[in-house]
Parts: sequence; structure tokens; C-alpha cells
Amino acid sequence: MALENQELRKAGLKVTLPRVKIYQILERAGEGDHFSAEDIYKLLMEQGEDVGLATVYRVLTQFEAAGLVSRHHFDGGHSVFELAREEHHDHVVCVKCGRVREFTEPQVSEILDKVADELGFSITDRTLYLYGVCKGGCEESGKK
Repeated sequence: MALENQELRKAGLKVTLPRVKIYQILERAGEGDHFSAEDIYKLLMEQGEDVGLATVYRVLTQFEAAGLVSRHHFDGGHSVFELAREEHHDHVVCVKCGRVREFTEPQVSEILDKVADELGFSITDRTLYLYGVCKGGCEESGKK
């Protein structure tokens, strides 16, 4: 049985062709790749799959509820998805082209833990988005 079928069943979801195809796209994503529902829809169309945009949104919402994917909401209503992972990471977002890069920096975590401790808190979750512009212009990022 394929890994994506196991993951879907483990999450309590019925194995359907749209779910399998969408999971495969997210699974094959490169390190740091994040896809909008529209990106996934376009990739499905390029593969000759007959899956509507509404179905893509519905499946991604189901995946999010089941803990299979993480949704990130960026300024301007831009939302992207990636497979959920155990290790924490943060994001840098280009305000011109929308490119998203992720990074892990242990010193950031240490500083935030220290700040929270000084304020009498224990961090249970966090989201850190840095906004900027791609160095050298957006053409180099592969998006315009």
C-alpha cells in the first residue's frame, strides 16, 4: 500500500483519487516549497487530472483538520500549505512576488523562550513570519 494511502487512513480519511493526488503533490514538494490551493489546482490540471478548485480547497481543509498539512496565512490574504512536520521552522516572505522561504535558527528559539520565561509564559506554539523583498529582484526567485 502506498505511503499516502497509509497517511490518509491513519488520519481517518477515506482514500479517494483527489486526496491521493493532492497529498502526492505536497509530498513531492521540495524543501521549503509551499503551495496555494490555486498552485495545486494548476499542477493537477497540468497532470491531466479532472479535479475542481472547490475540491482542492475542500481536501486541503480536511487535511488541515486531520493534522496532515499546515496552513500559513500571509499578509494580503495569501495562504499556502505544506505537509505538517514535527520540527519547528519559520518563514521569510517576499512582499513583491510572494515567494516563501523557510529557515530554522536555534538562537531565535532560545531568545523567544527567554523572553517568554521573563514574562512568566511557557511557549506552546509560535508563528514567525519575516517580510521583505527578494535580494537581486524577484526574477531570480522563479516568480514574478
